[in-house]
Amino acid sequence: MNDSMRNLLIPLAGCTLAASAFAQSDGDWPMWGRDETRNMVSPERNLPDDFVAGEFIGATDEIDMSTTRKVKWIAKLGSQSYGNPTVANGKIYVGTNNDVPRDERFQGDRSCVYCLDEETGELIWQLNIPKLGTGKVSDWEFLGICSSPAVEGDRVYVMTNRCEVACLDVAGMSNGNQGYQDEGQYMAGPGNAPLEVKETDADILWLFNMIDECGVFPHNITSSSILIADDYLWVTTSNGVDYGHVETPAPFAPSLIVVDKNTGLLVAEEQSGLSQRILHSNWSSASYLRTEDTELGIFGGPDGVVYAFRPQPVEDEDGYPILDLAWSFDCNPPEYRVDENGKERKYATYDGPSEVLGTPTIYDGKVYAVIGQDPEHGAGLGNLVCIDAKGNEVWSYRKIRRSISTLSITEGLLFAADYSGYLYCVDAKTGEEYWVHDTQAHVWGSTLVADGKVYLGNEDGYLTILPATKEYDKKKVIEVDMTSPIYSSPIAANGVLYVATHTHLFAIAEPDDPGK
Repeated sequence: MNDSMRNLLIPLAGCTLAASAFAQSDGDWPMWGRDETRNMVSPERNLPDDFVAGEFIGATDEIDMSTTRKVKWIAKLGSQSYGNPTVANGKIYVGTNNDVPRDERFQGDRSCVYCLDEETGELIWQLNIPKLGTGKVSDWEFLGICSSPAVEGDRVYVMTNRCEVACLDVAGMSNGNQGYQDEGQYMAGPGNAPLEVKETDADILWLFNMIDECGVFPHNITSSSILIADDYLWVTTSNGVDYGHVETPAPFAPSLIVVDKNTGLLVAEEQSGLSQRILHSNWSSASYLRTEDTELGIFGGPDGVVYAFRPQPVEDEDGYPILDLAWSFDCNPPEYRVDENGKERKYATYDGPSEVLGTPTIYDGKVYAVIGQDPEHGAGLGNLVCIDAKGNEVWSYRKIRRSISTLSITEGLLFAADYSGYLYCVDAKTGEEYWVHDTQAHVWGSTLVADGKVYLGNEDGYLTILPATKEYDKKKVIEVDMTSPIYSSPIAANGVLYVATHTHLFAIAEPDDPGK
């Protein structure tokens, strides 16, 4: 935190927290995990499972709509898309890269956030962002925007590839340029002549640069999704190791910060020594636990530990507001860290320790988390844990392998996927295993439970659909070829199932005319 920001801090101490602003009832999916619990479950019904994604037209990347079935529309994305879309108030927001430019002003390797019309999939506006120029070190080539935008009211909050928190007007430039006034220069990039600002551009209200303000060194890419809880944004910084995986260039920079959602000013930062314990990088997103007795921001650490922070900051010895740690829980069993001879196990080995990359999920007053690593490190030993609101272990399930996925929990059943491609169903109260299904390809995304079914995409481009029950019947498993690899997570909103492949966003729904 720099001194200029210290003078602008907005204190949280003594504030009264209101009920969640994201108690959704209208069918939208406004942020990663739908609400602050980050539980990948939707109340939507009547979602089709007998759809056809279609076929490409010749050697092009265009899909022939006449070969689809129960596909409402298809929006072309870039060549790599990882974050799943969010849906709010008639608009869809999705991140991708610029390999298929929507505007001739933007050429080459850049990152994009598209705002699409929910009914038609047509582009309304885009935030088009130049790269940092650091390559694979901090802004990996052609990855684009890897997180999901978060929407509340007339604002959308985005993590950019430049290690920024960006607050945008949901209306884009259609209602004039408000707040931040240098969009032309921002889109052009430092040292370049400003670009002409058009109505199809995003309207930036404010920016918070975590490199400048917090001294962060993002590893590979800035990748997490913002949590909105009351008046504050809980933001993962993506601080990590250097390209050689030897040292952490910013060991005292925060792994988690809180920003005022209205002003973009820094409220508090985590200073629990987390960055000194980083194994690789810091890509998990925060969740929020509310019970009758407590409120806690929950964070999956880059050291494999789940941390619970109180929402009101405290001052450190220098008078800076920092997040107050309530408890922590190591999700790695002791034998993952130290072998039978007392020797410390190395990171990125099959039986070594892992970080928490999937977002911790809140259900019935408990925290659920799974450990995993960057997919480049391959498969390895995992662990799925249930933690009570005071930080005590309820149960653990060690059959699961490393996972970068977020969980779906409904009606006492927990559904989890691991990177190796297995889908697990266990009892949420006891951890008892009910069944395991092999999708036979790597899984980067997360499960979705909706309409009594579990949806899960894999790297081979298949969407697997199973009944969301504790009984397993292989004959009831459906696999849909989505034409391209799926690295994101399916969502459901307002009667529509959305599946983003690497290259296309599909809106899938039962037709209004049953004859179609």
